Amino acid sequence: MAASIIDGKGIALRVREGLAPRVEALKSRGITPGLAVVLVGEDPASAIYVRNKERACKKLGMNGTVLRLPEETTQQELLSTVQRLNEDPAVHGILVQLPLPRHLDEREVIRAIDPDKDVDGFHPINAGRLLIGEPGFVPCTPKGVMRLLEIEDVPLSGKHAVVVGRSNIVGKPMALLLLQKNCTVTIAHSRTQDLAQVTRGADILVVAVGKAGMITGDMIKPGAVVLDVGINRVEGKVVGDVDFASAAQVASRITPVPGGVGAMTIAMLMENAVEAAEHAAK
Repeated sequence: MAASIIDGKGIALRVREGLAPRVEALKSRGITPGLAVVLVGEDPASAIYVRNKERACKKLGMNGTVLRLPEETTQQELLSTVQRLNEDPAVHGILVQLPLPRHLDEREVIRAIDPDKDVDGFHPINAGRLLIGEPGFVPCTPKGVMRLLEIEDVPLSGKHAVVVGRSNIVGKPMALLLLQKNCTVTIAHSRTQDLAQVTRGADILVVAVGKAGMITGDMIKPGAVVLDVGINRVEGKVVGDVDFASAAQVASRITPVPGGVGAMTIAMLMENAVEAAEHAAK
């Protein structure tokens, strides 16, 4: 039995189309949603991600501003840039593209962003809001995974969800969001003993480790729903953390890479930016 493909790219397009009337409603009140992206240095992957975000803003009729700072930018210069954006009423969302050059303190920079403009959902206040179930910005990738599960009408309550990866950006918030939907959640990571035994118990398997082909078909429960968050470049091709060919023979549904979760990440960023503008307009 071959798995059905979860079309993240198509679903992301529908999400963005659904945002268009909300953007127009704000514009009719004289408010154009504004997203400012700060890019420090010349990291090629980051430059591609930033271009994609800039393009998505333009398609929605939002103001997408990219501030490109040199590699040698100091911590104080970067913090001053963030503070200026915090104070700019035309900027509703702020995103500092990670990773930053090694001499810069990412945590301090994230803490400097106004939590109500933190459309990445990385600020400790937004992380705390998620933990206790209060409204706030949710990191875009886990939010995108949840939207895929919702649109695909995947039953969650009482199901066993396994999240492979424990990052602050994906793994931890992913586990909390699944818990909010009454899943029984297990977080697996690099120190997990007998990972295959853990993953084979999952009704819903989310993989976010950054290691190409780490999860193979024999590690997946027959009929499981598999969401591959990984983006890895191998011999010029983009592949996920899941070995797609073998996994698709076992899972009931699976996201491809590319064309799966990645497209949803940008769609959720746009949604967070629109929500920030709507909140500011109240």
